[in-house]
Amino acid sequence: MNEKMKRVFAFTAIVLGFFMALLDTTIVNIALPEMTRHFGGGVSEISWVMNGYNLAFAVFILTASRLADQFGRRKVFLIGIALFTLSSLLAGFAPSLGALIALRVIQGLAGAIIVPLTIPLTTSTFPKELHGAIIGIWGAVSGLAAASGPALGGVLTEKLNWQWIFFVNVPLGVLSLILTLMFIGESKDASAGRRVDAAGTMFITGSMFCFVYGLIRVDDWGWTSSAILLLFAAGLLLLLLFLYAERKGAEPMLPLELFKIKVFNGAALTLLIVGAGLMNISLLTSFFLTRIMGMTDLKAGLILSMMAVGATLTSAISGPLSGKYGSRWFAAAGVAVMAGAAYSLGGLTLSSPVGGILLRLTVSGIGVGLTMAPVMSAAVRNVPAEKVGISSGVINMTKALGSVLGVAIIVTALQHHLDGQVDAARSSAVQMIRDDGLLLPSVKEALATSLERAGSGGEGGMASLPSPESAAAAVGSQLQSAASGLAPEERAALEQSVPAQMRETEALVARIGGEMKGAAVKGFSRTFALAGLLLLPGVAFALISDWSPRRSKGEILAAEKGTLL
Repeated sequence: MNEKMKRVFAFTAIVLGFFMALLDTTIVNIALPEMTRHFGGGVSEISWVMNGYNLAFAVFILTASRLADQFGRRKVFLIGIALFTLSSLLAGFAPSLGALIALRVIQGLAGAIIVPLTIPLTTSTFPKELHGAIIGIWGAVSGLAAASGPALGGVLTEKLNWQWIFFVNVPLGVLSLILTLMFIGESKDASAGRRVDAAGTMFITGSMFCFVYGLIRVDDWGWTSSAILLLFAAGLLLLLLFLYAERKGAEPMLPLELFKIKVFNGAALTLLIVGAGLMNISLLTSFFLTRIMGMTDLKAGLILSMMAVGATLTSAISGPLSGKYGSRWFAAAGVAVMAGAAYSLGGLTLSSPVGGILLRLTVSGIGVGLTMAPVMSAAVRNVPAEKVGISSGVINMTKALGSVLGVAIIVTALQHHLDGQVDAARSSAVQMIRDDGLLLPSVKEALATSLERAGSGGEGGMASLPSPESAAAAVGSQLQSAASGLAPEERAALEQSVPAQMRETEALVARIGGEMKGAAVKGFSRTFALAGLLLLPGVAFALISDWSPRRSKGEILAAEKGTLL
């Protein structure tokens, strides 16, 4: 077998592992309602099927990258693939929700091994002149995994059962293991040494745990709660201790010289912003489609997949071109396109055509594709070759942290905007009921009381409104109560008014429901606009994520050695 075919099989092994790990971040979400029905429990419990994976992934990713640099990337990659495959198989047979969450944590640890190693394994397999093109394909695979997740998860859950969203990983993992053993050679950082940086590992693990767990729980506890503030303070303290340990350590897990490379910092900060923006757009659009427009989870997932389709197409193009012309302008344009798409999604209404939604999401995906692959390519090009592994760990860690941070910020903002808009609409609706000239006083009181008691912070931030059925029941109860103390002829007159009271109630409830949904649309619109604004700093960071192609060869070589600030 010639060298070219060996590289193809080696890259296939890497891509299969990468695809499997990324697929599991999106394929699970659509099956959560079915898991809830299977195991019982509430939303807060079942959400840890996602949160457990994300927490473990973010906490372990830097440590996994360092261990691979020290003891062999191929060896550690094999461990990650084997662990992910086995935990996927066991997750399909999980006897309880607690067991499933524990297995998802193990999957997250395995994913933290697999994802950052795909870049250094790829760059060590292919010559440097092909890195841009190969990372472009890597970005396209990333988009394909995200695109196929919701659709594949919906089909497997609907046609088979939720367990198959885990079983599907088993053949992918086994094939990746076989191809890795046969075609991928060992590589490591020769300068890394063999001693494990115990202090650095402990401090960075603790710091990331505090930050990520705090961001996950901020929606439950609030930004100013003592628990959240304590977690963030502990995370900051542990981060400072980590930096001190790395500065003083003989064999630090993270060489701080990397942060003297300006373009590396720019790439890391770009992906922090883009990771947050990508999650914000996905989460807000998903909530809008399902909670406001009333779509099924499967239909919403298929629509959302268009964003990843756009990312897949442009990643395959922008990766190779950025290797030739530089990544800065591709990345800056991509972030700007994402910001514009996020802002345009704020124009969605209850009657928005599906075609308009698909167009907005496709444009957003194009922005992602213009950004992700070029920035990853720049991060690889602009660090010393032996530090590609730990650099990939840092870059992926910042993206993961950005995703969690984005969710925490945007959920808080959405809740704030919905509460303000819906509370105002509710007060107006109560006054509308009291001003109605056809309803009896007792019926008005029943409807107004029902509406005033409705909470404004239900699941997903949507207000809980009285349904037509519950409103009719309230009217019937009030009329029955009023009739019980009347004389026979008065009772008969009241009973004759029941149909008119019911019709007026139904019309009023429908009108109120429309106004409340309109208020919710305004809340989403403002939150989409905020998501777009939060992406704008990423444009500036993207502009410093790579050197200008006009730089001299000597300057570029100096940058690769980490000596150019």
